[in-house]
Formats: sequence, structure tokens, C-alpha cells
Amino acid sequence: MSRSRLHRLSELGQSVWIDSLSREWLRTGELKRLMDEDAVVGVTSNPTIFQKAMAEGDWYDDQLRDVLSETDDLTEAFFRLAFDDIREACDLMKRVWDVTEGQDGYVSLEVDPKLAHDTQGTIEQAQRFHDEIDRANLYVKIPATEAGLPAIEEMIARGKSINVTLIFSLDRYSAVAEAYLRGLERFVEAGGDPTLVTSVASFFVSRVDTEADRRLDELGGHDRLKGKLAIANARLAYGRYKEIFSGERWDALVPHGASEQRCLWASTSTKNPEYRDVMYVEELVGPQTVNTMPKETIDAFQDHGEVRGVTIEEGVEDAETLFAELAEAGVDYEDVSRVLEEEGVQKFADSFGELIEGISSKRGQLTPA
Repeated sequence: MSRSRLHRLSELGQSVWIDSLSREWLRTGELKRLMDEDAVVGVTSNPTIFQKAMAEGDWYDDQLRDVLSETDDLTEAFFRLAFDDIREACDLMKRVWDVTEGQDGYVSLEVDPKLAHDTQGTIEQAQRFHDEIDRANLYVKIPATEAGLPAIEEMIARGKSINVTLIFSLDRYSAVAEAYLRGLERFVEAGGDPTLVTSVASFFVSRVDTEADRRLDELGGHDRLKGKLAIANARLAYGRYKEIFSGERWDALVPHGASEQRCLWASTSTKNPEYRDVMYVEELVGPQTVNTMPKETIDAFQDHGEVRGVTIEEGVEDAETLFAELAEAGVDYEDVSRVLEEEGVQKFADSFGELIEGISSKRGQLTPA
């Protein structure tokens, strides 16, 4: 059997994850097929993904009917449904987690987006997710907001694996990595075993180009700069990753068995139809990285993606020049990042609201009059 294009990415050191999960995929064997045929070794989810999964078909109806007979709290009802999906996916991915010695095989569940600016609330919910799902290969997703940073550190210090989501800027990424390092140091100092805790830092890629391109369109006359910031941003982030996870501070943690916090490229579907539909995969291939793709991007890459080798470090000098050219053109990178973080939190909160509304609507359909 010939190796697929995505298997070739794996051979170059990049882990292929999928950014979707549904009970239908679990029960029909579709997720297992993706693992076997498309090199998928991890799963990420968020409120938008669950909202879509629960709105389609009747896969959740029987359990939802039972859950709603026990609680009127619709958020709690959602958690019970989601916990079962996440546990089942974790169990399916466990063989990957075993074979890769805890590097891959993770399934991610995000804390309630309404907690994005609530440090203590995030800590409490992240702890609950880890306690109740009770799987070593669970990642709880915490957003990289200012309030999220101390929650990330605290959870790592407790020995709990975390997927840090909604990262847009290089400076915020540095703060995320610092939170991870401090958490690890605290965990080791308390006698913990860091081989049991890992983390990924999730950069949202395509949205960066969407916002930067919108601003360039408003300014006019800078078309050559469009569609470039997202890849440049990720390449510079990878450079920071290599710097942060080297040197004396990191070297002090390595003998204890600590794992680097890998960069994960998220939002890698191409939003602009004028751009190549697999560009955020082709241009960001690198060892010790993860690319979590939607199903349509996985299919597109398997069909016509080009594997040129490691591309993540190509054109780093050009990336730095691009930042200067964008600033000269009038695009404020820090403001782009700020707006994207605010929008990202709001979009997830809106999806969570739609999800709860969907459960409420289902309750009306499933509960006898």
C-alpha cells in the first residue's frame, strides 16, 4: 500500500490531527478510517464543532432524552453528551497515545467560552473536565487570553495536559510558552512527573490573513502583501519555539522527562477562494508541529497537496521583512491580533449559545407534551 500524502507529512515529523468530532463518526467507524487511511493521530473540538454535530441527525436524541429527565441545566446536559463523545474518542486514540509515548493520540475539549476572562472559573472547569473524563490522553482547551494565562500555568502545575487555543500574536505565544514553563517548573519542584503532562500551542492561521487582507483592501494598492501574513506569523512563531525550548532553563527540565510544547496550526482551511485550498498545510510543514485540519482540507490535501519537504523555515527573512512592509502600509499587527482574539472568543461564545438553544429546541421535540 502506497503512503498517502498525509502519511508523508507524518514522516517529516508533523502530526496530522482533525478539527472535528461527532458521535456519528465514532459509531460509524469514520474516525477510525481517518486514523487508518489519512494518518490522523489526534482530534480537536470546540463549541462550533459540537453545535454542528448535535444539530445534524438524531445521534444524540436518546441520551439527550435521558439526560433532560435528570437535569434542567442545558449547559450541564451538553457536558454530559460531550463527555461521552470525548471519552469514546480518547479510548479509540489510546493506541496512538501508547505507540507515540504520549506525544499524539489526544482529544481536545474546550472550556465554556464565557469563561475566557475568568481565571478561577477556567481553572475549576478545566479541573472538572480532567476529573470526570478521566483519560490520560485528554487535552482541555484554554484560550490564550490574559485571564487564560494564569489558568494554563496552574493546570500544568497540577500535572494536567492543556491545549492552549486562540493564539494569534508572537508576543502572546511567548507568554503562553512562559506559562507552560512556569507550570512545569512548579510541577517538578513539587515532586511531579512531567512525563505525564504535555501541551500544544494552537495558532489560528487563516483568520490572520482574512483580517489583514480586509485592512489592505481598505487601504488599497497593496495587493502583493495579501495572503502572506498568516504563514509569515507561523514561521516566526516556530523560530520562537526553537529558541524557547533550548538553553539552560529548558535543559534543566529535560532530565526530568519534560516535553516541549509543540506549535499547532489551527484554522488551516483557506477562507479566500482565490488562494490555494491547501496552502496552510503545504507551507507549514515542520518537525515537532501539529496541523489540525477540517475534513475538507484533509480530503483536498490527499487529492492534490504537494509535499515539498520541511517548509516551515523557508523564507524566514522574508517573513520579517513582510511585517515591516505591512506596518509601513498601515496594517497594525498588534491590533489585528487583538481584534482576532476578541472575535475568536465571541464566535465560540455565540456557537455555544446556539448549541444550548439547539438543546432547548430538542427538549421541546423529545419531551412529550
